[in-house]
Amino acid sequence: MGDRNAWTAAPAAAEQARSVLAAAWSCAVTAEGGREEFVGAHTVADDGRILLHVPEDSALVAAAICAPRGEPSAVLEFADVAPVPVRGRIRARLWLAGWFALEDGHLAFRPTRVVLRQPSGAVVVDVDEFTAAAPDPLALAEARLLTHLADCHGDAVDRLTRLVDPDSLHGAVRVRPLAVDRHGLTLRIERIRSHGDVRLPFHAPADDVAQLTERVHVLLAQASAASCPRALQRQRTDGDG
Repeated sequence: MGDRNAWTAAPAAAEQARSVLAAAWSCAVTAEGGREEFVGAHTVADDGRILLHVPEDSALVAAAICAPRGEPSAVLEFADVAPVPVRGRIRARLWLAGWFALEDGHLAFRPTRVVLRQPSGAVVVDVDEFTAAAPDPLALAEARLLTHLADCHGDAVDRLTRLVDPDSLHGAVRVRPLAVDRHGLTLRIERIRSHGDVRLPFHAPADDVAQLTERVHVLLAQASAASCPRALQRQRTDGDG
């Protein structure tokens, strides 16, 4: 991958959708029997099916048994929540429409439509691409990594703002790490009445935590070599998290 592509790279929509699915701990299911919310109840099979382990008295099980074809339609919703406290913590929502079937005592969901909604807008993800995609290799470690960066290395986050266009920092009162994937780190810049995000791409993709550490060190080295931006105005209160 050339320098230009590496600098502008970002996860494809299908990979982002699979990452949301892999990291989400809860989901909401809307079906003929109503709406139910489950925590820690889903797993993802290699072929893209979502397996739901629900109580036997769940309305979803009854709907699957009573459906004329044994496959009631349903919509699954997953929220991508920033692990670090920031303003507007929902980073994305994933909706999957499809069919349930009873398989080996649990519900198996096969998606027929995939929609990923982010602040930039909603994207319809091709189902075959969604099935074939793999989650970002850092998806399951992201929460731990970002929390550690925010809680233990605030000075590093401050230093990384040297890589941000000074105009983007105008009026900023707080900068927090919002997201990280194999292609880059995203910072949330909060102002008194608004916020925005800035992405700092890596020079090459990171396929594991060790490579991520090296990529962040490169960014910090670049930040140290950069001239300092205008002073970041910080207005801290006792309620800041």
